[in-house]
Amino acid sequence: MLDLIAALQQPLFTLLGTPVSWTEVLGFGSGALCVWLVARQHIANWPVGIANNLFFILLFTQAGLFADAGLQVVFIALAAYGWWTWTHGPRVDDRVPVRRTTRTEWALLATAGVLGTAGITVLLDTATESTVPFWDALTTALSLMATYGQCRKRLESWWLWIAADLVYIPLYVYKGLVLTALLYVGFLALCVRGLIAWRRDVVEAPVAVPA
Repeated sequence: MLDLIAALQQPLFTLLGTPVSWTEVLGFGSGALCVWLVARQHIANWPVGIANNLFFILLFTQAGLFADAGLQVVFIALAAYGWWTWTHGPRVDDRVPVRRTTRTEWALLATAGVLGTAGITVLLDTATESTVPFWDALTTALSLMATYGQCRKRLESWWLWIAADLVYIPLYVYKGLVLTALLYVGFLALCVRGLIAWRRDVVEAPVAVPA
């Protein structure tokens, strides 16, 4: 297993003067496929997303983005929850409908986001060698908020992903993860597409009937 991990972390080619590993390439492919499947509301996004999380654990640990690496573990747990929700939740036309985020949910998400960003920033600044504790913490909090919304099929989860991507792109360039930064440019475009598609569905969706 250790030999496999070491092989995945070896440079595969160089992009703009920066070495790109197998881990980054596989993370690129699985991440793009996952977001495309989410935009189409396809349940296969969850297992593909879990595979993507595993690749990114290796990638971010190697790059020193410790909060992002730990975030992937949380993503795996949330993916299991989202997979279950999309399979067992109230259904319309054989799938869980898209809904808008309620005021109560926004209040809880905002509180959790502010506290989470502050707490993770302090933790990274004091307990790790992170060179970007605040930005690492902010993207972690935004991503968790967005993933919760995705699990619940809340339309506004796409806005949270867009905000996170706008921070991720320059952050990854700064850390030398050029291919991953390009991946997040693609994520940004897919998020806009997903927002448009889900907005159409939330307008057209009737009231869900419990299964």
